[in-house]
Amino acid sequence: MPGENLTRQEAQARSAIIDVDSYIVEVNLTQDPKVFSYVSTVRFACSEEGQETFIDAITTSVESIELNGLDLDPSEYSDGTRITLPNLKSENVLTVKANGVFSNSGEGLHRFVDPVDNEVYFYTQFEVPDSRRMFAVFEQPDLKASFEFKVIGNQDWQMISNSTTPKPVLIGDGLARWDFAPTPRISSYITALVAGPYTVWRDELTSSNGQIVPLGVFCRSSLATFMDPEYIFDKTKAGFTYFENLFDYPYPFEKYDQLWVPDFNAGAMENAGAVTFTESYIFRSAVTDAVKERRVVTILHELAHMWFGDLVTMVWWNDLWLNESFAEYVSTLATAEATEWTEAWTTFASLEKSWAYRQDQLPSTHPIVAEIADLEDVQVNFDGITYAKGASVLKQLVAWVGQDSFMRGVGNYFKKHQWKNTELRDLLVELEAESGRDLKEWSSLWLETAGVNTLRPEIEVDEDGRFTKFDIIQTAIADYPYLRPHRLGVGMFQLVGGRLERNGEIEIDVAGPITSVSQLLGEVKPDLILINDKDLAYAKIRLDDGSWAVALENLSGISDSLARTMIWSAAWDTTRDAEAKPRDFIQLVLDHIASETESTTVTTLLRQLVTTATLYVAEDRRTETIEHIAQSLIELAETAEAGSDNQLQFAKFVAQFATTDKQLDWLDALVSGQKALTGLTVNGDLRWEILLGLAVGNRADQDRIATELAHDNTANGKKFAAAALAAISTPVAKLEAWVELTERTEYSNTLISSASASFGRVSDITLLEIYADKYMSIAQKIWEERSYQIASYLLTNLYPIALANKSLAEKTQKLIDSSFAQSKPAFRRTLVENLAGLERGIKAQAKDQEEN
Repeated sequence: MPGENLTRQEAQARSAIIDVDSYIVEVNLTQDPKVFSYVSTVRFACSEEGQETFIDAITTSVESIELNGLDLDPSEYSDGTRITLPNLKSENVLTVKANGVFSNSGEGLHRFVDPVDNEVYFYTQFEVPDSRRMFAVFEQPDLKASFEFKVIGNQDWQMISNSTTPKPVLIGDGLARWDFAPTPRISSYITALVAGPYTVWRDELTSSNGQIVPLGVFCRSSLATFMDPEYIFDKTKAGFTYFENLFDYPYPFEKYDQLWVPDFNAGAMENAGAVTFTESYIFRSAVTDAVKERRVVTILHELAHMWFGDLVTMVWWNDLWLNESFAEYVSTLATAEATEWTEAWTTFASLEKSWAYRQDQLPSTHPIVAEIADLEDVQVNFDGITYAKGASVLKQLVAWVGQDSFMRGVGNYFKKHQWKNTELRDLLVELEAESGRDLKEWSSLWLETAGVNTLRPEIEVDEDGRFTKFDIIQTAIADYPYLRPHRLGVGMFQLVGGRLERNGEIEIDVAGPITSVSQLLGEVKPDLILINDKDLAYAKIRLDDGSWAVALENLSGISDSLARTMIWSAAWDTTRDAEAKPRDFIQLVLDHIASETESTTVTTLLRQLVTTATLYVAEDRRTETIEHIAQSLIELAETAEAGSDNQLQFAKFVAQFATTDKQLDWLDALVSGQKALTGLTVNGDLRWEILLGLAVGNRADQDRIATELAHDNTANGKKFAAAALAAISTPVAKLEAWVELTERTEYSNTLISSASASFGRVSDITLLEIYADKYMSIAQKIWEERSYQIASYLLTNLYPIALANKSLAEKTQKLIDSSFAQSKPAFRRTLVENLAGLERGIKAQAKDQEEN
């Protein structure tokens, strides 16, 4: 990574003097399996003749550089990362002929060979700074331009970019050239090139302005039987109708393709008119409703970006949050209001907000409007603050100014700034004009400060059970002592026939340390009081003692799914904060999860069980606790409704906990077919997930994994096989996996992610003890020699957090304090977050050991 950073100061200096008109990018994908050639021709203006600047170009070699008709010596003007451009004129033409490397890390121009049929597939992933890996480019979002791609590939391939695919020109030897029309003015990071023998399905829709918009769905041919294009088209059309009406602005591009591509690091990417998705959203076997719903949210999230991010784009990456938060908020809104997933806000509370609260309580937390000094800063800011907290705060803002005013302001923003770059203030101006609210203080408190507040009720009642006092207390931690304004609901719930039903609610503004709720004085206290009912506010909540006891006893009986999730979230928060015993949370989940109706909530709770059992429970009680969870999940799976989502989830998660011979026998029988659960088909990815649990329990060795891979020699099969090999709980297997991950470079990004994530799964945590020192000794080398994405996978996943002891904490702190870490903020942040998770585990374990 050295030499590839770009600072905001450099970007500002460059955009102050140049204005880019257009790019013509010629790429040949067929010359070599490792290297490709390109010609990048750039037309740009300079405000001051004689000035010098640079263009970004990460290359293996530069053949020639021609600037305004003059040849520049590549050995003098190119360093492999940047090309210096001296003595600029008012109008300039630059032509760079160079060679780049095909990626196997999902960054830049990625090349993938399908193990099923040996077909070759390509796609690009350019956010944040990786278009420079495919062509010479001014790599910053405010230097928008039109892009014209000319691509040579096999004549039988599909070729997709931002513009409509042209008719290929045959050039002989089975090759063809595609000359795409210039795009509108867009930023380089949302340009795209996807090529290969993809299977394609086509449809179209009529936009609100009468334009016919062609639609495409693409995936690798070996996965085509698993794709459900009609469903994708249906949700896409629903999103188009919803967003065009909501934004009062028609779809801004000429076509809309959605492409499922291999080895993808993210969930999806909003390339203009050519959105790419992870193949995890192609379902080879039964998947949970949580995953199905998340796919819909992701489809709508990327569609929203066509307006917010692509049509109107941030000036610099400090407003990345606004891109992602807006898309996250409106995609959830659209999912709830325009699809069958009507409980999307429950999903948001369970998944997104829990992510936000977790991120916001790390030492590395930052304001939503983060200070982004350079590209390394922005790489690590694709986090729970940027996405989930930002979206939560936008939900709060909408509650404060009103949804109609908010959306009118957004529509005005699109009209005023179309095809341009903006800053946060540009949006706030429009929202203020429509709502009549002054948003300066709101922006200051919510967007420019970090940390999450806690809200709790303080109540008193008279002898008749009527409120004589009802205050809402707001607190903040010492490091971030900011008390914020909240718009929230207060819900009243009464026990009726074993069900907790809402029988009253109010909506109020909360500000400062104490807010007196005078509206409730004299009212009869209900069985359960829930502050932040409907989840409008962004804050952790606590319940009064009486309500808490009622909630825990009757959690399954809360009819409203969102209210129920608020109680689950409060229970989890108190566990993470070491205010309640971890084993109490485990038992709460096991007692009530069978009645939970929301798939994402079930998934979230099961993941929280994994964290609690493996990190928060005291070590001397961990084995029996994990055995108890596994046995309980087996019973839940066997008694769940046949074919239900809960049955699938419980069975899947047995593999996360099974340790005893009896439990491993149950998994073995399930995967071998000797045991069957009515309604559950064990095939595809589900079969691998169970086999992974067997590998942890040393029931699946290398030979068994190889046999399974031979039956499923696909990209998914290779991914799961790599994970299973890394999960085998023997010293030899762990060392082999460690060497493969840290010393060799054959694994692609997908295999590294999968294998490193399962490395820490062990039947005996003593197997990880030697890797504490190994990790500390190799961390710097990984950061220096691997790409950002690969280094992030390795440094996060290989950290032996399951040890959860003070020795590991001390070693981690020593590395954090090293001169290298101090000079590499993104590297240091990764370590700080690892340590924070470890320290939280140590505190929770201490709570777990307290006597009742």
